[in-house]
Amino acid sequence: MAVATHEVVRRLREGGYVIPLVPLLVGGQAMIWLTWPFGAAGALGGFGGTVLVCLIWRLLSQGLAGQPVNYLRDVSVTIFLAAWIPLFGAFGVLLVYPADGAARVFCLMLGVVFSDIGGYTAGVLFGKHRMVPAISPKKSWEGFAGSLVCGTTAAVLAVTFLLDKPAWVGVPLGLMLVITGTLGDLVESQVKRDLGIKDMGTLLPGHGGLMDRIDGVLPSAVATWIVLSLLA
Repeated sequence: MAVATHEVVRRLREGGYVIPLVPLLVGGQAMIWLTWPFGAAGALGGFGGTVLVCLIWRLLSQGLAGQPVNYLRDVSVTIFLAAWIPLFGAFGVLLVYPADGAARVFCLMLGVVFSDIGGYTAGVLFGKHRMVPAISPKKSWEGFAGSLVCGTTAAVLAVTFLLDKPAWVGVPLGLMLVITGTLGDLVESQVKRDLGIKDMGTLLPGHGGLMDRIDGVLPSAVATWIVLSLLA
């Protein structure tokens, strides 16, 4: 989460945004580690504290030298980052703590990975109708259908054989994973379009930055925690 946060902040700073990196990094770790003793309340408490510190930090960073410029724009983006990366990541951490935590994490990753595989395969073979060409020209409705089939199938099998839960639990889980994974990709694509960049970083040759790989996993972690907490 710290690496992904640093990548995005660096790109935003290149675009002229003034983002308080230190409180985002420290607060992001607080959100994650406070889940260990306090669960979801720890993550939300860490998020609230991070937002408060970031509001003050950004105010003072320019306020001491004069009138702050673009304060509302910068703090809005900062709060968005605090939720988008470390808070969402903290919900992924919350999956680990139950007795079957490893299996819950596998349910998340298998659903996201097979959703991507199904979407890519169906998009290449049958993709004709573009989903949102203004944001992501390569995504098609046929690819989304492939994601639904493969992602939901993987979720059903994972829930059945890894969690030993009724197969029907995998249906809402799979649907949520596909929807949130796709939306996560689209959100990052739009952010990169706004910044005029192709990748968030260069950490992974041929793939871009770390954030380019986990953009769909982060919101899917939230969806997985919600579905499995309610149904499993």
